[in-house]
Amino acid sequence: MRTTALMTGAVLAVSLAATSAYAQGGFGPQEMTRYQVKENIYTIRNAGAGNVIMLVGEEGVVLIDDKFPQDHDAIMKLVREVTDAPVLYVINTHMHPDHVGGNPAMKDIGAAIVSSENARRIMAERGTPGLANIAMRDYLRIYLDEMPIDLYYFGRGHTDGDIVIHLPTERIVITGDLFALYGPYRAVIDYSAGGSLRDWPRTLERVLQLDFDLVIPGHSGPTDRANIEGYIDYLTRTAQMVREMNAQNRSREDIQKMLESEFNWGRLEMMVGLDGVISEMR
Repeated sequence: MRTTALMTGAVLAVSLAATSAYAQGGFGPQEMTRYQVKENIYTIRNAGAGNVIMLVGEEGVVLIDDKFPQDHDAIMKLVREVTDAPVLYVINTHMHPDHVGGNPAMKDIGAAIVSSENARRIMAERGTPGLANIAMRDYLRIYLDEMPIDLYYFGRGHTDGDIVIHLPTERIVITGDLFALYGPYRAVIDYSAGGSLRDWPRTLERVLQLDFDLVIPGHSGPTDRANIEGYIDYLTRTAQMVREMNAQNRSREDIQKMLESEFNWGRLEMMVGLDGVISEMR
């Protein structure tokens, strides 16, 4: 199971990078690159793994996700170009290796790892190293200096362990792979980790109840609330089409072709989600 999980994370990063270079905001450059979003808020991006978000305070640094193990040195180089303050926390948006692979190295430099209880459980079941020291169920607030960082578990979607980070004073939400890419949208539903197409739109509807203007997705560049609304529509239409084709007793092959042509599903989506979504939409 551990090998499968590692492969899924690696395939996720490579597959998304290979097919979304033309997306708005871009998947990311080949080289690890730091972008300033606002004062003391940065993204660290490359084409090989999920985004890292860096929040810088006087007391220390909070990172959101930490890519693969081999990315640690490059991430820390970019952090240290901004500040010498210690990394206090690393918040995992979910349990895929391209977002949590750096956890052991971050623990080694003294950072506490934070995740949802579900993500921690799945990682433990799969023997994934770098388990969270702090696990939340529905809500947790962390302060960096005087800036509140609100963590929410709103329900199933990409996995059953995704959390959303809200910076209320900055009017920013950080979605991880609950909303990973835009232009074109894609839907990687990891049923082996408790993902659900049926629940995903409802989960994102709860995100829209937060007060924010800017969205930082799990892989592409920053965008806005309207793109999450568009993604909810995309997911809802996907579910409706599969449900209708099930009702018509259409074949697995027919449903696969529809998902490829109408909803941009590729090899990864089929590998982790095709049989699950057909079963869930019956």
